[in-house]
Amino acid sequence: MKGLFYPRTPTGRASIVPPPPWHYSGELLTFEYRTDPAAVAALLPEGMTLADEDPGAVAAIWADWQSCSDDFSEILDPVRGQYKEMFFVVRCKFQGRTYSRCVYIWVDKDFAMLRGQHQGYPKKLGSIHMSRPVTLGKAGPRLEPGGTFGATLSAMDRRLAQACFTLTAPAERPGFVNGLPMVHNRWLPAIETNGTDSLSEVVTMSGYDGQMGRCFQGDFDLELFDSPVEELMDIRPIEKIGAYWHEVGVSWRAGTTLARNNLT
Repeated sequence: MKGLFYPRTPTGRASIVPPPPWHYSGELLTFEYRTDPAAVAALLPEGMTLADEDPGAVAAIWADWQSCSDDFSEILDPVRGQYKEMFFVVRCKFQGRTYSRCVYIWVDKDFAMLRGQHQGYPKKLGSIHMSRPVTLGKAGPRLEPGGTFGATLSAMDRRLAQACFTLTAPAERPGFVNGLPMVHNRWLPAIETNGTDSLSEVVTMSGYDGQMGRCFQGDFDLELFDSPVEELMDIRPIEKIGAYWHEVGVSWRAGTTLARNNLT
């Protein structure tokens, strides 16, 4: 049987996710703020600790992606490659090194959800929208001072987050919270459902052929909302740091296992 994920078939063509490498091009809105460091620490599993500097820093990020595999077939069948996501990133230390870590994330396509779970991202399905810049007409913001963008996240019929960004000036880089290699956990509970795991790994990863495009900073407002099945209010903003609109391109092939728990 062939295929990276379910379903595996004689050809592998029906698999939800094609094999890597995967290529990404996107536009992102990044909102950095500080929350209670104790709330960040509560989200870190055993073996991970808070970053030494600015331990309560969080990045809330909206992204409009176009992605494809190495045969680029998704470019001509865009429903298989276009998706949006919204995620929250913190920083932490593991084995003496500081990493970025995604603690919550939502996407709007099944292939993006499963692809991310393979990498250790805790992806769930949601409804994500963000304003797109325009160069003609009045139906969108311009990439110039005063251009104003909106972004929303909903899941399970409830609004979870909304943000407003007003561009003020060009920027050299889109903040610092999401600027390190990622460290994630890959977990799979045992089929016996007895509290044990069949898979328990700590992994790290970063992309290759990365490119940074235009980048702008600005003023922002960010609101998080309560939900019976989410915990975002625990990491709600206490102090603003900065906000950015930026372009990025990157490819990903593989990660590295840093630790693997002995489950035998």
